[in-house]
Amino acid sequence: MTDPVLDIQDKPLSEALGERYLSYALSTIMARSLPDVRDGLKPVHRRLLFAMSQLKLEPDTPPKKCARVVGDVIGKFHPHGDTAVYDALVRLAQDFAVRYPLIDGQGNFGNIDGDNAAAMRYTEARLTAVARALLEGIDEDTVDFRGTYDGEGEEPIVLPSAFPNLLANGSQGIAVGMATSIPPHNAEELCDALTYLIKHPDATVDDLVRLVPGPDFPTGGTLVEPAACIAEAYRTGRGSFRLRAKWELEKLGQGTWQIVVTEIPYQVQKSRLIEKIAELLTARKLFLLDDVRDESAEDIRLVLVPKNRNVDPDVLMESLFKSTDLEVRFGLNMNVLDKDNIPRVMNLREVLQAFLAHRIEVLERRTRHRLGKIDHRLEVLGGYLIAYLNLDEVIRIIREEDEPKKTLIRTFALTDVQAEAILNMRLRSLRKLEEFEIKTEHDALTAERTDLADLLENEPRRWKAISKQIAETKKKFGKNTPLGQRRTVIGDAPSAIVIPLEAMVEREPVTVFCSEKGWIRMVKGHQTEVADIKYKDGDRERFVLRVETTDKLVVLGTNGRFYTLAVDKLPRGRGFGEPLRLMIDLANDAELVSLFKHEPGRRLLVAGSNGRGFQVDEDEVIAQTRGGKQIMTLGDGVDAKFCVPVEGDTVAVIGNNRKLLVFSLEEVPVMARGRGVTLQKYTDGSLADVTTFTFSQGLSWKSGERTRVETDMSPWKAYRGTIGRLPPNGFPKNNRFT
Repeated sequence: MTDPVLDIQDKPLSEALGERYLSYALSTIMARSLPDVRDGLKPVHRRLLFAMSQLKLEPDTPPKKCARVVGDVIGKFHPHGDTAVYDALVRLAQDFAVRYPLIDGQGNFGNIDGDNAAAMRYTEARLTAVARALLEGIDEDTVDFRGTYDGEGEEPIVLPSAFPNLLANGSQGIAVGMATSIPPHNAEELCDALTYLIKHPDATVDDLVRLVPGPDFPTGGTLVEPAACIAEAYRTGRGSFRLRAKWELEKLGQGTWQIVVTEIPYQVQKSRLIEKIAELLTARKLFLLDDVRDESAEDIRLVLVPKNRNVDPDVLMESLFKSTDLEVRFGLNMNVLDKDNIPRVMNLREVLQAFLAHRIEVLERRTRHRLGKIDHRLEVLGGYLIAYLNLDEVIRIIREEDEPKKTLIRTFALTDVQAEAILNMRLRSLRKLEEFEIKTEHDALTAERTDLADLLENEPRRWKAISKQIAETKKKFGKNTPLGQRRTVIGDAPSAIVIPLEAMVEREPVTVFCSEKGWIRMVKGHQTEVADIKYKDGDRERFVLRVETTDKLVVLGTNGRFYTLAVDKLPRGRGFGEPLRLMIDLANDAELVSLFKHEPGRRLLVAGSNGRGFQVDEDEVIAQTRGGKQIMTLGDGVDAKFCVPVEGDTVAVIGNNRKLLVFSLEEVPVMARGRGVTLQKYTDGSLADVTTFTFSQGLSWKSGERTRVETDMSPWKAYRGTIGRLPPNGFPKNNRFT
């Protein structure tokens, strides 16, 4: 036996990988992750619904086992694992996951706690009325079909979709290099917008947003995104929506109260939410909350117990919104496949227009299909009428001729279809009454054909028919029905409630230790015996701060960036702590300059090694991220060197050339960031130290264990940027004020 010939191609690895990855990416985008703008479905969902319609699982028929449905889907249409298909089926049946469920599930289909559904052999399913609307007209040549993966059958490329499913149920998916995220909306509001767009083809997105004010999530909640942000998101097709849990205050006896959460944000697992709140309570990060209880049955009821009755409920809830999933952001990225199977981001108007264009195409194809059926029936009825007019001759030909079909065609100028129909006619159809009924049917079909032909030629009539269909959809799934009632409340953007840090962290005194090499830790209480604190070999004490857990620390690096640390986030214990660089993104070539407690409203004097500096408000240096905030602009070879609180009305600077200069604080500008001004001029030196003081009280400095004060600093006072003169007798040799 000879070896098979191998198709070995010689090509660069990058080219081979590129071709294969591109094929994978296209397959993921087109056939897995992005929905079609016309029916809002991905292939697996479309195949599920089509397979169930083939099984006659209508809303008014008994359901069948999900294992039967999944078997049909993977055997005929979807060549993937049964788990993936069953997971998709389960989600379409969950009323907390899908705004308008497409599958009516019987049995355990999971819950909002995150519990999984029962195995497919135990559960049953059938289509819902919404799914029936999506499939309406599927057998009337309304959409194109393509061959299945094995070539043995056909599947629809898209569903006729008499229901605006893309926006009504939303969609989420991650492809290669792109993703989609569309929240669910209210069907009646979408129908109103579609009707308005038909009547006003030039309508803007802002016009449509007045009719579609925001998403309508299946789990309810309160939308607190500003109206301008919602409109901008719909205008661009990208944005996000801020969604909060719905809560109410429940009064108890003797002035006490508790908060009851009745609706939680979309796609938040209730059990995980409670676990997160409990973890924060255990970590003592929710100082205003005493306990959380889950008293849910069929409805959600989460009870939040405050520490005491003096707690402000709004402040308590605001602290929970900031630290838990009681508030989430749901992204909007309307990246969908258009009718040409091209992915692109559409705005609200384009999505609605694409749906209307699809409905017009479905209407036209359905009308042509009906016309074809009518023409065929009229042709048959015409043959029947000829047969009744010449009944005796027809009977004779059928009885006596060897080839009656050809003889009938030749004798009465019939078509092949008419001759075949006459030959297949039953004897009991030859009664006189049947002839009258045929004439009546012929006249009715002729009138219907004329009407349908006019419909195809009359565009305003077609749009009127589409409007009527949309009105029927609105009536069937509108706000007057239990399914169609709006669940998500469109609320106002929340007011700026000031949340004290105590709402997040329990206040307690601590002492923070930071070593020369940047190892930081905190110890409970305001320690007085700092000599007992151990450091690594070769390391030693540098900063000791007695603060509270609700305080913030400000860090300055030699790169001129300020960083902010929350005291409660620092490592606890009497070990060596952790490197400061693990908590902030301090560059490897930068060192720690200063570490101090943040005091709002204070002003700082910052200076570089080159003697340039400026004043900055301490509130301006607070950073919101690990990366810090660049405040000082430094040149090559220049480091940030000093950051001192401003106290008094005078600045004293000394260089390592041992020249002291004193000048008025007013000569130093207040800046938000920059290089600053020259504090002292050096011929061949750099800044050694800087401080501020009150001129009338004199300048003080440390001399060993004593503090010395020079009350008359007039000889050293000059303008900023001059050289200065030698300091008073007894000034430290290290040229430092402290």
